[in-house]
Amino acid sequence: MAWALKLPLADEVIESGLVQDFDASLSGIGQELGAGAYSMSDVLALPIFKQEESNLPPESENKILPFQYVLCAATSPAVKLHDETLTYLNQGQSYEIRMLDNRKMGELPEINDKMVKSIIRVVFHDRRLQYTEHQQLEGWRWNRPGDRILDLDIPMSVGVIDPRANPTQLNTVEFLWDPSKRTSVFIQVHCISTEFTMRKHGGEKGVPFRVQIDTFKENEAGEYTEHLHSASCQIKVFKPKGADRKQKTDREKMEKRAPQEKEKYQPSYETTILTECSPWPEVTYVNNSPSPGFNSTPNSFPVIEGNDSPNHQPEPVALLADNLLPTATPQEALQWLHRNRFSPFCRLFTNFSGADLLKLTREDVIQICGPADGIRLFNALKGRVVHPRLTIYVCQESQQAREQQQKHENGDGTSNTFFVYHAIYLEELTAVELTEKLAQLFSISPRQISQIFKQGPTGIHVLVSDEMIQNFQDEMCFVLDTMKAETNDGYHIILK
Repeated sequence: MAWALKLPLADEVIESGLVQDFDASLSGIGQELGAGAYSMSDVLALPIFKQEESNLPPESENKILPFQYVLCAATSPAVKLHDETLTYLNQGQSYEIRMLDNRKMGELPEINDKMVKSIIRVVFHDRRLQYTEHQQLEGWRWNRPGDRILDLDIPMSVGVIDPRANPTQLNTVEFLWDPSKRTSVFIQVHCISTEFTMRKHGGEKGVPFRVQIDTFKENEAGEYTEHLHSASCQIKVFKPKGADRKQKTDREKMEKRAPQEKEKYQPSYETTILTECSPWPEVTYVNNSPSPGFNSTPNSFPVIEGNDSPNHQPEPVALLADNLLPTATPQEALQWLHRNRFSPFCRLFTNFSGADLLKLTREDVIQICGPADGIRLFNALKGRVVHPRLTIYVCQESQQAREQQQKHENGDGTSNTFFVYHAIYLEELTAVELTEKLAQLFSISPRQISQIFKQGPTGIHVLVSDEMIQNFQDEMCFVLDTMKAETNDGYHIILK
């Protein structure tokens, strides 16, 4: 190597040359970056922009990427040459990310004059924490109710269209943008790296995060699901002004090192180039549809929930028996998790059979899924029945009269007569809920029930209201009589 052959007389000449080369290599740093400022193939060829565990094919290292994302925050000078860059951010501070169109002439013509969709997320850099990401985020939500991990600073952003922040995804934001126009999005990260360490060490001991951007184009159905490009960078987040102090400390440490040692480290760049990576695997972030088994209709019956076919009407008994059995195969166990709205944990329980899941203790489930979902999953596994707020029993008067007449014709006494009643379970204690439950019992539409009356003293008909239902005694018995409505094809129901 050249530095091993230096002669004392040539020190000044060599040092002068190194300074010139170093200054030349830094020329242009900090200048305004444009879409065609430089070739991404040159940038990706540098060892500092190569991830050690890249899932990308080798030929992707030399291709020009369609987009380029630049985080306007300086990289740390205390990173070795062949390691990935590390950037320090202050908690809650707005940082600009420039969204640059880097396409060649004629490349991806289908997105010309069209919008693309980008999803920005803050995720864990540590693979161990990635496997328990949902648990970690749920714990953070538990300690910081109402807060978000990632936010968009919309007033400062330029060219951002239809920004959205899903309330169930605290670490994700998304928006549309036009690649042909200047676009800069400002992000704020509200969590700090030490919030996810076992012991609350100083900032330097905090876990690193990743800022990842996934970009999609519109498909024929008008949905932004066709992947175009993904890139990410490694960050650490400190309390306000902590990132500035850490950057200064790293710079002072490097200044104290010997020149031979400095050559093993990267220089500090004023901006951070996000490097190409594999798209984020969680498809639920891309698709805004509800999770499998989720029914957004507030008054819908649980009999229909979790079935693929809307025309399929299963027996109510079948739903009540929808407990996970020990004999369930891993595939059947995953289907059960989907039906009961535990889809985010399916990856964790991929190889678990029914018996494996049922053997988990309450502490095991909470440790895996977090406090909120852990308790819910444990209760679902144990098949715990939630008692309704009110139970009433009803019998149709026509059925009662028919059975009495049949027994009278047969000469039987009425002492052994019994009538079949149906149980109705109420949770909301409203007239609308009672109407729906009675309509289900009669196998008719709730619209066909015009009014519900309760027979009062001297045979008067009292209109059933929410307040009346709330004052029903538990396990009351009623005989139902139906009467044709005068104004339409519906029916009045009388509770006797």
